[in-house]
Amino acid sequence: FCTKEETKSLSTPKTMSSGKEHDKATLIISVPFGVSVGLFLGADLGILGGLSFLVGGLWLSPDLDTHSISLKRWGFLKWMWWPYRKSIKHRSIFSHGPFVGTVLRTTYLITWLILMLATLKLLGIIELIPIVQKLTNLIKNNPIQIFTVILGFESSAMLHLIKDGDPWLLK
Repeated sequence: FCTKEETKSLSTPKTMSSGKEHDKATLIISVPFGVSVGLFLGADLGILGGLSFLVGGLWLSPDLDTHSISLKRWGFLKWMWWPYRKSIKHRSIFSHGPFVGTVLRTTYLITWLILMLATLKLLGIIELIPIVQKLTNLIKNNPIQIFTVILGFESSAMLHLIKDGDPWLLK
């Protein structure tokens, strides 16, 4: 899938990769990742896996704790990552730790979603119980799809760590 030059650029660097290098690696690897998931779990989950890998690498990057390209992608919503950036030290186990970083970023994002839904409920714009019921049913009835999304998010984070030559992977 990759040329010799692209494969060389995906190897572990001596210094941290730039945001553009992370993006390039994410775009390149998302296709074989999706194909691999598709071979084991079916084409529909392969597409979901590849897209989750892209979202994880481009929008939920371990570098959300800095002024990064990933942060800028959030556009006018990037403000919501300010508390995260101020409380998480860059390249700490909480941002760049295997599994821990992905769980923390995903939980942080879900927390914002809950706060936004609660605010809309308080303003009388939405009824919360039907939304919670639908989300609960979605999760309960689609465990393999949820697993595939989590796998895509974490795999893209692992690629990020490999590209950075991250010490958490070596411990």
